[in-house]
Amino acid sequence: MTPFELVEPRTLREAAGLLAAGEPSVRAMAGGTALMLMMKMGVLQPTRLVSLRAVEKRYSEVSGGDGELRIGAMTTLAALERSPEVRNRAPVIARALRTLANVRVRNVATAGGHLAHADPHLDLPPVLIALGASVTTVRPEGGRTIPLEKLYAGYLETTLASDELIAEVTVPAQGERRAAYLKCTTRSADDWPALGIAVALDADRALVRDARIVLSAATDTPMRLGAAEDALRGARVDEGLLRRAADAAASEAAVIADGHGSAAYKRELVRVYVARAVRAALASEG
Repeated sequence: MTPFELVEPRTLREAAGLLAAGEPSVRAMAGGTALMLMMKMGVLQPTRLVSLRAVEKRYSEVSGGDGELRIGAMTTLAALERSPEVRNRAPVIARALRTLANVRVRNVATAGGHLAHADPHLDLPPVLIALGASVTTVRPEGGRTIPLEKLYAGYLETTLASDELIAEVTVPAQGERRAAYLKCTTRSADDWPALGIAVALDADRALVRDARIVLSAATDTPMRLGAAEDALRGARVDEGLLRRAADAAASEAAVIADGHGSAAYKRELVRVYVARAVRAALASEG
C-alpha cells in the first residue's frame, strides 16, 4: 500500500467537513474491512483516510421507540446481530447476519460502512429495503433522509455527495409483517451470494395484503421486483400464486452474469428463490 495520512475527527460533522473538498484521494473509513482490501489490491490509493472510529458514541448504538428501530451508522454488524432491540423488532436482520461474511468481519464492519460500500452482493441492503428502511445523513451544513432503495446508483456507487456520511438507519415499525431473507451461495454459506432475495409481507396464512420483494447479487444494485409484488398483493396464497409471482420475478429481473453464474442460471434462481422466500416469510414470526 502507498503511504497515507490518518485523521480521527470527534464528530460526524467534522468528518464530513474533512471530505468537503471532494478530493478523490481523501476517503472516509468506518470499519475498513472493504476499504483496506481495495487498498491492498491497489484499486484505491488514498492520500488521507478520515477514520470514523472516534466519533460520538451515540452513532454506535441501537435503539427503538414507537416500534421503529434506529441503528447508529458505527454499530458493528456483530453488535447488530446480538442486539435485543433488533431481535425483537426486526428478527430477519439478526437471522441474515448469521451468514454475513464471518465473525471476524462482523466484529469490525459497521452498518453505515456496509450500506455505503454499495457492493450488490452484500446481505443487509435487500433486507433493509424490504423492511422499508431509510438512512439519515450528515454534511458540513445539514443533512437529509433518504429511502434506502434510493441510495444506490450503480455498482459500488451511491447517491451520497462526496461530503455526506450516513449517520443513522431507521427501520419503521413492522407491526404484523413477516419477513425472510434467502441467498444462494455457490461455495460456503458465508461466501458472496450468486443471488439474494428479501421478502416482507403484510399477510396472514391465507391472504397477502401487501408485499415487498428485493433482489440482490444477481443485479448491479438491489432491485425491487414490482411485478412479483403486484402478483401477490391482495391474493390468496396457493401454489399457483407462488408460481405466478416467481414467473413475474424471473421475467422482470435485470440479472447479470459473473463468476457466480450465467444470466440464464441466475434467472432460474430468481424463479426458485422468490417462491421459497415467500413461503419462508409466511412461516416466520417476524
